[in-house]
Amino acid sequence: MSKRHVLGIDIGGSGIKGALVDLKKGEFASDRLRIPTPAESTPQNVAAVVKQIVDHFGKELGDGPVGITIPAVVTHGRTRSAANIDKSWIDAPAEQIFEEVLGRDILLVNDADAAGVAEVLYGAAKGHPGLVIVTTLGTGIGTAIINRGVLVPNSELGHIEIDGADAEPTTAASARDREGLTFEEWAPRLQKYYSRLEFLLWPDLIVVGGGVSKNADKFLPLLKLNTPIVPAKLRNAAGIIGAAWLAQDRLDHPDPLRGADPAAARADGTDAPKRKK
Repeated sequence: MSKRHVLGIDIGGSGIKGALVDLKKGEFASDRLRIPTPAESTPQNVAAVVKQIVDHFGKELGDGPVGITIPAVVTHGRTRSAANIDKSWIDAPAEQIFEEVLGRDILLVNDADAAGVAEVLYGAAKGHPGLVIVTTLGTGIGTAIINRGVLVPNSELGHIEIDGADAEPTTAASARDREGLTFEEWAPRLQKYYSRLEFLLWPDLIVVGGGVSKNADKFLPLLKLNTPIVPAKLRNAAGIIGAAWLAQDRLDHPDPLRGADPAAARADGTDAPKRKK
C-alpha cells in the first residue's frame, strides 16, 4: 500500500461526503466535505457532485486514486441495484460514467463492503484472523463478509428470510424509529436476525455498525448468541476509509474483469475478457 493520502467518497441518500485518508493510520487526513445528494439522484447528477468533491481535494490528491461507495450491488464497475438512489443506477456502467466525468480512474464499491473492510483493517475487527461479518443498521441492513482479511463482496444478507419475509423492513434501525420501538422492544427482532445469520455462516465475530451503534450498550447486551458481537469503532467514517483503501488496493492489484461481461470469461479463468470501451 502507498503512503500517499487517498480520497474516499461516500454516496448516501441525503448527502455525499468525501475526505482524504491516511492509509497508514486509517483515519482522515483532511476535514470532511459534505454536499447534499441531488433530489434527482441519477448517475450523471451524482457524478457532477462527486466531481465538486474531487476538485476540492484536487491539489492534495494529485493523480492519486479515488474510492467511491454507493448503496448498490457493484460487480466489475456496474451497479446492479439501487437502494435510496434513483432506479436509473440499475445495470448502469457506473464506474465508466464516473471516470468520464472525473477524468481519472476510480473504484466503486458497495457502501457496506467498504465499511466492513475499514472495520477489519482499522476498527473493531482489526487483526482478526477468522470470518468476520460486519452489519450496518440504518435505513436498511448492509452486510460485509471478510474471511481472513479478504472481502467476499455484495453479500446483501440484510434480505435473508425470517418468518417467511425479508428481514430488512422490520429489523433495520429505520423500523425501530418508524414504529417508535424501545431498544428492549427492538431486540427480539435483532435476536432473530443475528441468530439466523449465525446459523447460516457460523462467523467468528459480528460487528454492528450504522448510526445506532453509538447506543450499542442499550441493545447488544440483550442478544444471546454463540458468536461475539461488538459495536463498530469507525462509525460514519468507515465507508470513506474503506473506499480509499480499496481504491489503492485495486491500483496495486487490478481487476481483470473490470468493465467486462463476466459471463464471457472461460470457466478455467484464462482468456479473461478485456475491458469494454
